[in-house]
Amino acid sequence: MLHLNIVNAYDYALIALYFGIVIFVGWYSARKNKNTDDYFKGGGKIPWFLAGVSNWVSGFSAFMFVAAAGFTYKNGIGAAVIFTSAAWAYLIGAWYFAGRWRRARINSPLEFLTRRYSASTTYFYTVTAIVPQIIGIGMGLYILCIFVATALGFSKDTQHVLGMEFSGLELTMITVGVVMIIYTVIGGLWAAVLSDAVQGVIILVTSVIIFPVTFRYLGGGEGIGAGLSKMVREIPPELLTVQGQAAQPWFLFSYAINVLLGYNVAWWQVQRYQSVPDEKGARKMALLCAGLSIVGPMLWIIPVMGARVIFPDLAAMWPGVKAPEETAFVSLAMLLLPHGMIGFVVAAILSATLGQASDGFNWLAATTTRDIYVPLRKRFGWSVPTDKHQMRVAQLTMLVIGVLGIVAAMFIARTGGAFDFGLQYYSMIGPAFMMPVLLGMIYRKTPWWSGMAACIAAFTVVFVCRALDVWPGHGYERNILGASSAAVAVFVISAFFYRKDDPRSAEAQKLDIDLRTPVPVDGEVVVGGLRDFRMLSGVCALLGVVLLGCSLLPSSPLAPPVINAVAGFILFGIGGVLWWISRVRAVSAGLRVSEARDNVSKK
Repeated sequence: MLHLNIVNAYDYALIALYFGIVIFVGWYSARKNKNTDDYFKGGGKIPWFLAGVSNWVSGFSAFMFVAAAGFTYKNGIGAAVIFTSAAWAYLIGAWYFAGRWRRARINSPLEFLTRRYSASTTYFYTVTAIVPQIIGIGMGLYILCIFVATALGFSKDTQHVLGMEFSGLELTMITVGVVMIIYTVIGGLWAAVLSDAVQGVIILVTSVIIFPVTFRYLGGGEGIGAGLSKMVREIPPELLTVQGQAAQPWFLFSYAINVLLGYNVAWWQVQRYQSVPDEKGARKMALLCAGLSIVGPMLWIIPVMGARVIFPDLAAMWPGVKAPEETAFVSLAMLLLPHGMIGFVVAAILSATLGQASDGFNWLAATTTRDIYVPLRKRFGWSVPTDKHQMRVAQLTMLVIGVLGIVAAMFIARTGGAFDFGLQYYSMIGPAFMMPVLLGMIYRKTPWWSGMAACIAAFTVVFVCRALDVWPGHGYERNILGASSAAVAVFVISAFFYRKDDPRSAEAQKLDIDLRTPVPVDGEVVVGGLRDFRMLSGVCALLGVVLLGCSLLPSSPLAPPVINAVAGFILFGIGGVLWWISRVRAVSAGLRVSEARDNVSKK
């Protein structure tokens, strides 16, 4: 029987350090927020590299390390077809959507709906999206904490706090949720971007380490190449071919639609494109994400395939887990990583889901403040709130949404919410909300009501088909194809009712001109991100020192503590690259300032 390293006090300490770092990032980011532009979109000054890493990390969640690992364990190499598909979606974004989102000249994501369709469409989207978003945050928190509470060993414990009884899972959700609320409320989008960068470092180091240690173990002392050869020889042959859902045309077509929407018109994606200084930066950001979306997933897909050889019967190892295949990645980590790195893995999975949820907080707060609260004040004849006032409203909104997300997670836990339900849930709401956005970006000559009509039609088809159990056994495909087809049909029909002379079409016509007109880059030299790169360099150095210290801890023969030292030196290397980037940017910016002064003096 293989011995797994259970989380101990040293791992708890590293997890606590991670929590401290993300709260520090929130405090650090708060100093950057001079106005609402800074709070909601980083003042358009976030370096494309940081925005790109943040954007890529935002696409991760506990889903990738839990459910996606389970899919890989069951289906093999076909997982690469699915989980690297974000790359082509980002390439389309770099070619078409990145520049156009930058040209949209909006201050909050849903402001696009006001410009393209109408203020009524923005109100409709905001009101209808709040509850699904809160449930989505709760679902993500619940899924994350199922793993965390189990890995930490107190999922079945019961604690009494302030006279109330909580399970270990519930206390985990409260703790994680509170940390998530604190750093997001304090720091706004800067906090989300910089914490995502920290999370990206943690995810990268974890993935880079798990790959060689898996195949070193399989190689039995003969090297990583021998381990890869053993995996190919001993893994069930069907796992080396594309099979299952990855080979089903309707599933792949549905998944392609979902990926195209999620990585190009989702509101968190729009915020990232708005946060960089110019169109060129937006395209670079998308290209960086495309590259990371190929390399990153392969670093954990291939080791999980190796886990099929190492753990041929996960059900026997985890008899109490409903879907034992979803423990594949975690089991690898607990078998082959020493204490210290175990805590690092838990922090990585925490990182992935926290980054995704904090993005949801940010765009909801942005649109509630700028697209609902401010217009309503104007409509009632009240004064326009100051930037400081709007920031306080946004922070209060984030706080309320975060608390409701924790409540939703606890409700789901007490009513026996299932992970599969979560997947179906996202397929039901995502296309209905996002397809009108995609269509409105591509074609601008439809009436002001077409966005709402397309959205309502999509939801109607989804719920009617679900009620009638149309295409049983293919709920995912039914939801996405049904919603997308209904939205496209209604949108196309609405184009016949478009009137160019309708006053309500004026703003869409202005948007059409803006989307065809590149955003001019002013002559002012803005040195952004220098201190941020240095701060992140310092965080990498701190984590490197901690992991070097962990190399002195005792561990099992399968998980030698030297792995901690290797991870520590990788972190030092990343920190050194970030410091070098900050120096290069400083020199480059200094040269541009000098050239600008010379040009002024010549004139």
